[in-house]
Amino acid sequence: MCAAMLTLEAIILGLSVPVMISVEDVPKGPALALGLGLAVLCILTAGSLRRPQAYVVGHAIQVGAIALGFLVPIMFFVGAMFAALWAGAFVLGRRIEDDKARWAAEAAEAEGDQPLPDA
Repeated sequence: MCAAMLTLEAIILGLSVPVMISVEDVPKGPALALGLGLAVLCILTAGSLRRPQAYVVGHAIQVGAIALGFLVPIMFFVGAMFAALWAGAFVLGRRIEDDKARWAAEAAEAEGDQPLPDA
């Protein structure tokens, strides 16, 4: 779920570049570096979510997306919205992983309680 959130966020961050340049008069260099840089970071992070460190990067991306609000004020709202979606996906994903581990332990315990069949 977190990978899906980061992928959607990458699209929005990429689309923020033209807004920064044409609407908010941010110079092209910083607009491209910030918008596309965060978008690429989202994609790279989404692909590496098997590692725990990637979640730390994901949290940092949320801070960066909100901080874009200093250049494009609407990004305060959009960044906060994606941060909330990220937090929800993160918490729900952890719950699902905990449930899977518990179910696997219960299944292993149930198998251990079964008598062995006679040969």
